Amino acid sequence: MTVGKVYLVGAGPGDPKLITVYGMECIQEADVILYDRLANEQLLNYAKKDAELIFCGKLPGKHGVIQDRIHELLVEKALQGKVVTRLKGGDPFVFGRGAEEAEVLATQGIPYEVVPGITSGIAAPAYAGIPVTHRDHATSFAIVTGHGREEKGKDYLNWSALAQGIDTIAFYMGVGNLPHICKQLMDHGRDKHTPVALVQWGTTKYQRTVTGTLATIEDIAKKTEIAHPAIVLVGEVVTIREKIKWFEERAENILL
Repeated sequence: MTVGKVYLVGAGPGDPKLITVYGMECIQEADVILYDRLANEQLLNYAKKDAELIFCGKLPGKHGVIQDRIHELLVEKALQGKVVTRLKGGDPFVFGRGAEEAEVLATQGIPYEVVPGITSGIAAPAYAGIPVTHRDHATSFAIVTGHGREEKGKDYLNWSALAQGIDTIAFYMGVGNLPHICKQLMDHGRDKHTPVALVQWGTTKYQRTVTGTLATIEDIAKKTEIAHPAIVLVGEVVTIREKIKWFEERAENILL
């Protein structure tokens, strides 16, 4: 039997309209779609009627389908001659474990392509009215994991470089680790008055944004009950939000 092909597709940050044209084509042509929790399920409406849909969602600390099983499914379905789309929230190579999946496919000699997607560290702030770069406030931008690998149990981030060398920092999966993030940045030289924004469910109708500073955001997050999934954005660019928070204003106008 002819070996099929796997597409590792970035579904974008949540708004289904933000998927790429190529990503949509991969959904429409797939015989099998393995999709994550953060990939908007509305995108599955564009799949073929007889496409096999396999949920591979993971919650923090919990796994719907463990990663090794996902690898097995990708290989198994492709060896059956099927077109397989692995639909991942955001971009497959930005904290999406897409590289691990690509390595497995390459080792097994299975044809594959990587289809980039819009990552939430840029899109969620944009929908919240926060540019990650700005000629007056930020000429550098970093995307950082908000937690380390659980099995290591150690913090391997270069906090000094982050605190003193990067203007805007987007922490993924960092809300649960917010006290540690704020403390480390302040301990390594970042001003306690540095603005911080938390954007929950960015680019979707559930989006919520709260702002504060490194010294205050922990209490604000508790009071407002901001939870995963959310981006933690640190930097002076957060101050721009009050002028250009277009998404919330559009939503308010629709409600009126």
